[in-house]
Amino acid sequence: MHAGSLFLIPANTIHRAFPDAEDPVTSTALFFNPALVQAPSYGEPFSYMQCFDWSRQHRRHELKCSLALREGFERCLQEIDDELRASEIGGRHAVSLLVQRILLSVHRELGVSGGDEASLPPAIGPLWMRDTLLFIDEHYSKEIGLRELSKRASVSPAHFSRVFKQMTGMNVTGFIAAKRIVKAKELLVGTDQNVAQIAAACGFDSLPHFHRLFKRVAGGTPAAYRKSLSR
Repeated sequence: MHAGSLFLIPANTIHRAFPDAEDPVTSTALFFNPALVQAPSYGEPFSYMQCFDWSRQHRRHELKCSLALREGFERCLQEIDDELRASEIGGRHAVSLLVQRILLSVHRELGVSGGDEASLPPAIGPLWMRDTLLFIDEHYSKEIGLRELSKRASVSPAHFSRVFKQMTGMNVTGFIAAKRIVKAKELLVGTDQNVAQIAAACGFDSLPHFHRLFKRVAGGTPAAYRKSLSR
């Protein structure tokens, strides 16, 4: 994390920040419900959430902001803070419009520089760590564990476990479980499959175990999660 960096984190993405201990910066996180930025199409192929779709598709989360985007971002964040503190009539509508303005600016910035592969940020950690995360993302529903992953990475299980925990903040078992819950959330919202089918598709052999883990991670049952997002 450096001054001027912007990170696009799609919903249900497991992530961890790596601030520079020698050069600390103040960061601002903007969380919002996608329903807040829904708008008519006006005949244009545009959505305020497209920048998050781009981030997920390209597995790129850091955007190097131009000076204009950075200054505009900071102004909008200050205005959002002012609106929330003032609590005047129409304040919530003003905040919604400001969030839309931010996302439109990000979308236009990506239209200019998003295809430049040379601007990819350097990978953090060893190459085998990135390959491991990609492997888990593609095989999360299978029975994979520390021994198999460390063998694929050609490092000892102890070294693998230590680096994995350092990079993700989680052990292998916890990370895979979290990945399965992330995928389960996506299926609950994006498909008509029942809970048992989703549990099986995400690698859970036991439906009660799926319910317990989902409730611990998401704060509620799978059925309640689906209902809350279908309103």
